[in-house]
Amino acid sequence: MDEMLTHVNERGEAHMVDVSEKDITHREAIAESFVVMQPETLERIQNGSTAKGDVFATARIAGILAAKRTSELIPLCHPIALTSVNIDLVACFPDRVHIIAEVRCDEKTGVEMEALTAASVAALTIYDMCKAVDRGMEIATTRLLRKSGGKSGVFERKAGDCEPGI
Repeated sequence: MDEMLTHVNERGEAHMVDVSEKDITHREAIAESFVVMQPETLERIQNGSTAKGDVFATARIAGILAAKRTSELIPLCHPIALTSVNIDLVACFPDRVHIIAEVRCDEKTGVEMEALTAASVAALTIYDMCKAVDRGMEIATTRLLRKSGGKSGVFERKAGDCEPGI
């Protein structure tokens, strides 16, 4: 692997990448995360009996807001004018939620960090909303599934599935 780290200069210091010479292209990224929980917790989410309200709606909004504010959370990340953020939450019985965050823009730099941040914050929101009944929940397998646009081309991997034991 001969590629250089883009956020480290020739002296080994962290710096923000200069994207001024890059072309604006359509860019997309998809990330996923899983929240593993007790089956009873997933049942509560599905039947709307959690004390804090609609878990999926709240997690969806949190993920969208997180994507929009990624440059404030991740050092050296460029602010990006996003054109679309979609958060899909799927109940995977018996014991997990699959979060898929898809982010789009027309920019000089990619939206991988925005998709990963959206999936992560949606997962954290589920944990926060359900921790009173299930402190043993785990956030698992947060990862990039797909990115396209820009000079480096397309990266893609198979999404996780809803089978227990991921």
